[in-house]
Amino acid sequence: MSKVQNPLTIEIDRHEASPIYLQIGERFKAAIAAGHLKPGDRVPALRGLATQLNTARGTVEMAYNMLVDEGYLQMRGAAGTFVSSSLPGAVTTPAARKTRERANAPRLKRPEPAADIGNDVKPLRPGLPALDAFPRKVWSRLVSARAKSGDLATLTYPEPSGYRPLRERIATYLGLSRGVECVPEQVFVTNGYRASLELILRSLAKPEDRAWFEEPGYLLARAFLADANMRLVPVPVDHEGLDVDAGIAHCHDARFAFVTPSHQSPLGVTLSLARRMKLLDWASRAGSWIVEDDYDSEFRYVGRPLPALKSLDRDDRVIYCGTFSKVLFPGLRLSYVVAPERAAARFGQLTKNMNAGSPHLYQAAVADFIAQGHFARHLKRMRALYAERRMLLANAIRKAFGDRVSIDLPTGGMHLVAIFHAGRDGPIDDMAMAARAREAGLAVIALSAWYLNARAKHALRGIVAGFANVADADEAAGLSRTLRRAYDAQSMTASSDAKSA
Repeated sequence: MSKVQNPLTIEIDRHEASPIYLQIGERFKAAIAAGHLKPGDRVPALRGLATQLNTARGTVEMAYNMLVDEGYLQMRGAAGTFVSSSLPGAVTTPAARKTRERANAPRLKRPEPAADIGNDVKPLRPGLPALDAFPRKVWSRLVSARAKSGDLATLTYPEPSGYRPLRERIATYLGLSRGVECVPEQVFVTNGYRASLELILRSLAKPEDRAWFEEPGYLLARAFLADANMRLVPVPVDHEGLDVDAGIAHCHDARFAFVTPSHQSPLGVTLSLARRMKLLDWASRAGSWIVEDDYDSEFRYVGRPLPALKSLDRDDRVIYCGTFSKVLFPGLRLSYVVAPERAAARFGQLTKNMNAGSPHLYQAAVADFIAQGHFARHLKRMRALYAERRMLLANAIRKAFGDRVSIDLPTGGMHLVAIFHAGRDGPIDDMAMAARAREAGLAVIALSAWYLNARAKHALRGIVAGFANVADADEAAGLSRTLRRAYDAQSMTASSDAKSA
């Protein structure tokens, strides 16, 4: 058994914003990468390192547990703690060589920024729930009652992990409706999906971790992850959802997989059971994390809502993300994360360090909305309403465009995809067409914008349009005619450019 030849020196910076346990973890990872620590080397005992650093034993223990979870260290009981003997070569490569390899390695193209469609309520905006159908009187009554309650908790700083009764309601709801078994201590309330991603990355990720990302995939999450220095590996999506075999072939040791299994964003397909099991098996064998974005799974129009991918997770590798933005209204800025049991303590610590916490008043009102049965009744009404409105918009677009588009009605969700057929001058520039539609007052998004490279040949051309706020057939017809005018104007421009060329 090998031992560390030279005493390991670890220094921490108490003025640094990063928590001490994270600093300890990064120092160990750097020492392993530089070759100062090798597979099989014993690392300092908890008490000894805590004394050396003049910090609490629990802080060092938290760092060691993190390194064990990530596969860097192995605890062998009374024998001590050792650098894992099964570390991949990429981790143990000396830092200088790693730097050269990274500099010479081809870099994935950063995603093209999608056009800004704003934060207003323009027609056909994807992901915007039916604001006209939200029970505002009930909601106002609940908020008012909480505001008048005299509860001093509404005036203090909110609990960083979330209002406890709301976390309990979420855990119960997920168990009953999504098959996700969890306890309130695993549920963390956040200020939106991007805040959920930030919590996940700060808890489990390292700079430049590689991650599978659906191709095409949720464009706002793609941009956030790229800005967070994640190295995204595009994995194609077909009629069964994410192609797991392709992901393994491209990058078998990715640290994360970001997926939308219930209703793929944007294509709307459902990840098949066979693919789900294969994805879970990959994560278990690779020691990787699956981030499941279950953003609008409540709205399914064929059969009952499918169980979440997390419900099949037996190895605690899936991180479940949900939101109230789609089922209630986005102005709430309330989402939630179900952390893996093994990482719940770390998530809890990070919420404190991030000074997180959503306003108590809204969290309490949502908890009341669920407890009093309004939530279940609202979802039932919206399923029926959205099923009707998706048909209105789909039929209107088909009538306006004829054989120029294909629309496969989604089995769930709040948007549909209209795919353009190539004309005599080739595929239409859907980015330019969508820009024309936005100038006309519509909030559609080009389908190609959801690809890592919108100009790639494999990128489908079309539009992603929300149907939740289409009130009736007349409105659907008028919106579709506006889309068709934008399409025709772009087609004329393309034809003129082709002739002049």
